[in-house]
Amino acid sequence: MKALVICGATATGKTALAVACAKLLDGEIVSADSMLVYRGLDIGTAKPTLEERDGVPHHMIDVVSPEENFSVSDYERLAFPVLGEIAARGKVPVLCGGTGFYLNALLYRSSFGGTPGDPALRSEYEEIARSRGNTALHRLLEEADPESAAVLHENDVKRVVRALEIYRLTGKKKSVLQDGKKARMDFAAFAFDYPRERLYARIGERVDRMFEDGLVEEVQSLLTQGISETAQCMQGIGYKEVVEGLKNGDENSTMSDIIKKNTRNYAKRQLTFFKKTEHLHWLAPKPIEEAAREVCERYAER
Repeated sequence: MKALVICGATATGKTALAVACAKLLDGEIVSADSMLVYRGLDIGTAKPTLEERDGVPHHMIDVVSPEENFSVSDYERLAFPVLGEIAARGKVPVLCGGTGFYLNALLYRSSFGGTPGDPALRSEYEEIARSRGNTALHRLLEEADPESAAVLHENDVKRVVRALEIYRLTGKKKSVLQDGKKARMDFAAFAFDYPRERLYARIGERVDRMFEDGLVEEVQSLLTQGISETAQCMQGIGYKEVVEGLKNGDENSTMSDIIKKNTRNYAKRQLTFFKKTEHLHWLAPKPIEEAAREVCERYAER
């Protein structure tokens, strides 16, 4: 199986590029975004509209109720068979998203350091996640192995626990051990490489549009439906800041500024992650149609 990957930082035009490439290659898109899986979270996730999807089939969007937790293991279990189904129909699987640990779950098999497991130690860390929350567990990893913490999301509990386990058992950071990653398929990955100032401007414009489109009202509606402010989906950037803003009586402009700042910080972490991705080609910013032709030509050469 051969796949095309469109990845990179938030607000870089991944969806538009993936759609254009899918139309040229007769492909179908598989979302690799940890927030697009949730039904009812549309504005704050910048979920592509039917118009933006332009007739191209999209998978792994709206597959989970906002009340549910959803892990990287859940994503892998649901998404990997979809890739095979797309290829079996003679179509090109186009993976599109900025959630690096979702992408890696599909693209690679990993030995997670090759260190034998310790069930008792694993249970200890899993209990911390249950009793004190994923954030508290992730902070332990930040203290022990900041490099691994930078590329593992706090909701990726399985891999956070494994990284902590490796550190406790060996005294070495998972980030310095040979991970034993092996590609599951042939793939080529592409991302727009925006100058930092332009990227931040695009982030600002996107957040402004979210408020114009009704982000605050969307969050209020979710809370009214009974979605807890502590639900996993409400921890996403854009949602947690509005929840706090509503509790504090903040103006929209204050919430917007905080979201922009947090999104910029997230984009930095994404870029750090993707700079280490194999087979990743960085594209100079250009019109979508031109970039899509370049991507498809280079993909065909692999």
